[in-house]
Amino acid sequence: MNAAEETTHETPQTEEPLATAKAEESVTNNEVETTTDEVETTSNSAEVEKAEEQVSDESTSQQHPVSRGQLIDGTVLETTPTSVTVDLGDNLVGVIPGRELERLTRPILESLKKGSQVTVYVVNPHDHEGKIILSINRAIEEKDWQRAVEFNQSQQIFEGNVAGYNKGGLIVRFGRLRGFVPQSQISDTRRARAQGETPDAMYGHMVNDTIYVKVMEVDRSRNRLILSERAADRERRETQKESLIDQLVVGEIREGRVVSLEDFGAFVDIGGAEGLVHLTEISWRHITHPKEVLEVGQTVKVEVISVDKKRKRIGLSIKRQEADPWDEVATTYQVGDLVQATITKMTKFGAFAQLSNAQDIEGLIHISELSENRVSHPKEVVSEGDTLTLRVVKIDVKNRRLGLSLKRVNSAEYLDHDLKMYAPESDE
Repeated sequence: MNAAEETTHETPQTEEPLATAKAEESVTNNEVETTTDEVETTSNSAEVEKAEEQVSDESTSQQHPVSRGQLIDGTVLETTPTSVTVDLGDNLVGVIPGRELERLTRPILESLKKGSQVTVYVVNPHDHEGKIILSINRAIEEKDWQRAVEFNQSQQIFEGNVAGYNKGGLIVRFGRLRGFVPQSQISDTRRARAQGETPDAMYGHMVNDTIYVKVMEVDRSRNRLILSERAADRERRETQKESLIDQLVVGEIREGRVVSLEDFGAFVDIGGAEGLVHLTEISWRHITHPKEVLEVGQTVKVEVISVDKKRKRIGLSIKRQEADPWDEVATTYQVGDLVQATITKMTKFGAFAQLSNAQDIEGLIHISELSENRVSHPKEVVSEGDTLTLRVVKIDVKNRRLGLSLKRVNSAEYLDHDLKMYAPESDE
């Protein structure tokens, strides 16, 4: 399918669009490079000047004080159902023809009263009848092009709404213009929401969403207006992060959304800025990767544990919003107790076992505590998944270490402890 045949889905607007941006996604401007299908668009006001453009700009500029394409602030002299006469100053009078009036919105038509001020666009400074032909719609459109140039030069962020889409990206209204956000210039957050095989599935639910963009390219001659959400998103997030960092206080509790999972931890968006939840701050129990307990998009409650304003880094913790299972270990267990635990993994120096009654706690069965006989590897004695009765031989709450033993389950050294803890009570 070529660009002219491509289907574009766009929501209607109350005002008839007078100019559109031909959006061919082949941009190299302000370090933005994109390649995708182009969006063929047309100017709805082209018919206004087609019939009137019979005199060349060169000849008319020599004969008349106004020129084609000029914007002039005038005053309405007279209105009729078929035309509006405008005083352009310097004893010049122009006419807005009936064809133009048919395209104007009701609010604009109602504002065209005798004596009212109006900005007009010179379609033809001298038609076949010697009249100056004017257009209000083209004036509005031309102002939008000028504003687009200003946004491009200043790189100011423009706030708009998603008006439509096609397979190449999103369409955003820029006044009367249609700007195009190529797929590669859509923000990562929005692209993550674009799930599906068809444009309808990917972008249909985004129509009318607020979107922040930067103007990356303006080509008036080709009706081309290219926008970038990614460029705007980077700047907005950096600004938001600086503002948020100034406000954050260590110990503060925030609700956030998991945006990415890395080997070393998870990044959580807490309202315009991302903080890192290190692997050791995700859960009280031992995990080797955040994906074991978290998913991208998941909402979590976090505590701010560090704020580095100079390096713009935020440290967060998820596990500190949960009860510390070591508190239970310290108050419930003592050295010599027998516990049920399941082997979770093995290393050369021993096997780790998860307590059945405190699943966030893992203890280590050192290789020397597996058997009375010499053991070269834990797999000679136990296997992952085995549920065993084990003896607690060490509790180090400060360093969060729990020592377990298999070989000392029936050891005579704990006979008195076992009699006290587990012997049935006498009836006497």
